Amino acid sequence: MENSAKEGHFGRDDYGYWLIIVEDKLRDGEQPDEYFFQEYNYVDDYDKGDMGIPVDEIMKRMDDEYWEPGEDRYLKSRFEVPAKLYEQMFGPNGPQTEEELGDIPDAETRYKAWKESHKDDPVDATPRYHVIDDGKKHDIFKVVADRESYNKFKAKKPPLAYWIEMRKGRKAWLKKYIPAISHESRYRVYFNTPSGPLERVPAWATYVLPDVDGKQSFAVHWEPPPESIYKWRHKRPKVPKSLRIYECHVGISGSEPKVTSFNEFTLKVLPHVQRAGYNAIQLIGVLEHKDYSSVGYKVTNFFAVSSRFGTPDDFKHLVNEAHGLGLLVFLDIVHSYAAADEMVGLSLFDGSNDCFFHTGKRRYHKHWGTRMFKYEDVDVLHFLLSNLKWWVMEYQIDGFQFHSLSSMMYTHNGFASFSGDIEEYCNQYVDKEALLYLMLANEMLHELHPEIITIAEDVTMYPGLCEPINQGGLGFDYYVNLSASEMWLWFLENVPDHEWNMDKIVSVLVSNKHNANKVLTYAENHNQSISGGRSFAELLFGESKEHSSGPQDLILRGSSLHKMIKLITFTLSSCAYLNFIGNEFGHPNRIEFPMPSNNFSFSLANRRWDLLDKGLHRDLFSFDKDMMRLDENERILERSPPNLHHVNNSTMVISYMRGLLLFIFNFHPENSYERYIVGAEEGGEYQVILDTDKIEYGGLGRLKGDQYLRRTTKKRVDGLRYSLEVSLPSRSAQVYKLARILRI
Repeated sequence: MENSAKEGHFGRDDYGYWLIIVEDKLRDGEQPDEYFFQEYNYVDDYDKGDMGIPVDEIMKRMDDEYWEPGEDRYLKSRFEVPAKLYEQMFGPNGPQTEEELGDIPDAETRYKAWKESHKDDPVDATPRYHVIDDGKKHDIFKVVADRESYNKFKAKKPPLAYWIEMRKGRKAWLKKYIPAISHESRYRVYFNTPSGPLERVPAWATYVLPDVDGKQSFAVHWEPPPESIYKWRHKRPKVPKSLRIYECHVGISGSEPKVTSFNEFTLKVLPHVQRAGYNAIQLIGVLEHKDYSSVGYKVTNFFAVSSRFGTPDDFKHLVNEAHGLGLLVFLDIVHSYAAADEMVGLSLFDGSNDCFFHTGKRRYHKHWGTRMFKYEDVDVLHFLLSNLKWWVMEYQIDGFQFHSLSSMMYTHNGFASFSGDIEEYCNQYVDKEALLYLMLANEMLHELHPEIITIAEDVTMYPGLCEPINQGGLGFDYYVNLSASEMWLWFLENVPDHEWNMDKIVSVLVSNKHNANKVLTYAENHNQSISGGRSFAELLFGESKEHSSGPQDLILRGSSLHKMIKLITFTLSSCAYLNFIGNEFGHPNRIEFPMPSNNFSFSLANRRWDLLDKGLHRDLFSFDKDMMRLDENERILERSPPNLHHVNNSTMVISYMRGLLLFIFNFHPENSYERYIVGAEEGGEYQVILDTDKIEYGGLGRLKGDQYLRRTTKKRVDGLRYSLEVSLPSRSAQVYKLARILRI
């Protein structure tokens, strides 16, 4: 059968790999290429070197312009010279008797005679050789090359220009050959196994239709013609010292109750992200997945973009336009498990249970039913490492967040209690092969692409996540502080406002001082609003289509806490910050993907962009923009960790300095303080540059103009040399900047 792999014929090699070569066919009347080194260029500009000049003409021009006499002479066989010598000695024209043969002179005499007979030969650039008698006892001769001619020949550059001119472009190839698999052709792989026939979508397929109108899944061959190939226009932006990441899911990013496309996201969302002041986007759910309600975490095809959002070229356009706006593009990559789907995914790919995955008790995730990779298998390592490189090279991705590392690093999938004892990270439940894979992934990515960013999402806070690999660490650039959002969620759902514990807030936000410059923090991300929970806005303002119409006290409380939670999380614990799409303006609803429980409704699988220009949501967005601008101007996130000097549970006030900025938070729901004293590192005049209570942010504007500038006194407070007397309205926060240093 044509295009099938058999034993010994494009079949299984010594390592157990199967190979199928599907060759393009010559069109009727066309002749195959004469020279085996005549290549067709698929890389550069597709038609570079396709001059339309006959090959024979190029070869003749190369002989005339490049080669010197004798240089293009090559031996047809390594026995050519010995054969000629044999013919000379014993052939029909050679000596027939011993008398005719005569005495055979010694080697030196014969060599000198040969040199004399060839003294009038034309000189060429090939190396000349000499036989030298060094006078040793056994009369051993050395054969050495003439250095001048040898160096001349060695310095000669290869005729690359002529070879490039011989190469033909993709257009010329398509004129001569019929593609075995044409662009947008659908295909599958057929296995004839001992257990029976199987049909599968190839594991390395780059474009997949996982469920076309309820029919069988197919891979799609994506190779556009030369005139339609996507051209990259923008270079990757430089990696900023402080990351402000905007996390997105393309499918829910539109206003309408449907799956939003890559092109719609590019047109409408990317400009908003830039306007909001973020410098990177992080995309979840981009890799192909059959189950849309899984948010994209049950990946079926690791090398393919999700076809429900668009084509591979549509995604390239998204990345290219993001780069043009100065935005880095990160992917939330899922290498900790895979979908258990057999028809379109990797599960039972070749009919065996151990292809790609563990068997026995470890074959499934304990709670999610997904298949667990077998990281000790070299083929699995090859597959996953190639996958990372593919997204960087093919789609110009700037970084990865590795999703749910605890699922892969432990045999219990991270569902165990962790007290922080070092033995919990070194016992028999740790998958050492998974750790080695993560080290290999970081080593490869940073070696091939030094500017790449890798982020670890691990709920267990494994020691050494961000330590260098040569010191025993895993080599990540950042790790996610998941406990911060969990703390805020606990407070909002279970603790009355007047019982909030300031020590608890501080201890969670600055829990890991050792790697303080590696922390990525968020007040809330998609977990709160997607994983069966409610967004902070929904908790603070109540369930409403629009929050501006609720009770005034409820709106004021929610607005104040929404801004304060974001500001303290952003400035106290972060060197990188993440916000989920819509949270910057207090999106009123949770996210609920279409599924059987909601009758496959899209009513909550979208974003209410119409609220950006309305009341409370407009005010919250204004504050979020100014908070991002504060980091852009003052470089907060790239500064050293804050000096936390004032935490008072009775007054519910927290104060700290970061560089020349002084941050003061009053979480008390009722008490305002007219003359509250906090410490300051430097003496001078401090000016308010951000106030959560401003009217344009939805506040009451209780700070007046004369209260925006404060001067320190030389009085030791909070262990610091200077003190500052400030006005603190209830449920508000202010950021002071040292405007002028005064030496008292």
